[in-house]
Amino acid sequence: MTKRIETYIVDSFTDKPFKGNPAGVCVLNQELSSTQMQSIAKELGLSETAFIIPNGELNEYAIRYFSPKMEIPLCGHATLAASKVLFEINSEIVSIHFKNIQNLNLMIRKNGEKIEMEFPVYDTVPQVAPKELLNALGIEKIINSEFNKETNILLLEIESSELLNNLSPDFEHLKRSHNKINGVLITAISKKKDFDFESRYFWPWSGTNEDPVTGGTHTFLTKYWSTRLKKRKMNSYQCSERTGFMEVELIANNKLIIKSQAQIVLKGELRI
Repeated sequence: MTKRIETYIVDSFTDKPFKGNPAGVCVLNQELSSTQMQSIAKELGLSETAFIIPNGELNEYAIRYFSPKMEIPLCGHATLAASKVLFEINSEIVSIHFKNIQNLNLMIRKNGEKIEMEFPVYDTVPQVAPKELLNALGIEKIINSEFNKETNILLLEIESSELLNNLSPDFEHLKRSHNKINGVLITAISKKKDFDFESRYFWPWSGTNEDPVTGGTHTFLTKYWSTRLKKRKMNSYQCSERTGFMEVELIANNKLIIKSQAQIVLKGELRI
């Protein structure tokens, strides 16, 4: 029998369609296998697709995320996209509780046009960036090199947002330059009036070449810049081609709020 799955494409971390980061959202009424979810994510071809299914409690859902290549434990923009869809389906609800494959509890609240997401806070530790990786990125000088084990991502701070905007990596070379990370996040202080820091995220090892806007990296990027700037509440700008933005706030040593908007651009039915 053909399964019919309510499916959406949602642009996250933006107030305009065709900006931010597009995510797929599949609203399930029965379980799918990991193989089926991986096939759907590959078919949709977006950086991530979220699969949500009710957990049995009111407004409580299990959520899983897949890139076209692999399952991703935690994804910010796909969580935002899934939240936008559920708030659209039932305009009366104001909060949602997601639980991911790591049993993290993700609390979501509607705040006017914006959506607030509670995410965990992770630390970084110093780690040397291979020269081959810097060459592939087109970076001659870095201020800092750190690693986050929970996401398996390398963080590099560089000296200016202009350099960050102009990066044009050699992705084949980049992929060959390291074999033990999921991605590399490049960040710099922002010179834009309304933003504190900027970033770009490259992950040819586990997803697409560049993720347009990445909420998951802010699980460690927020604490990193909070320490550097001595601020707990900041505005983040991702200067990819599509661009995107979010507000971040450390509310505890192990918890932060990510706040932004999302736009539903497509609703349809997937048949498998």
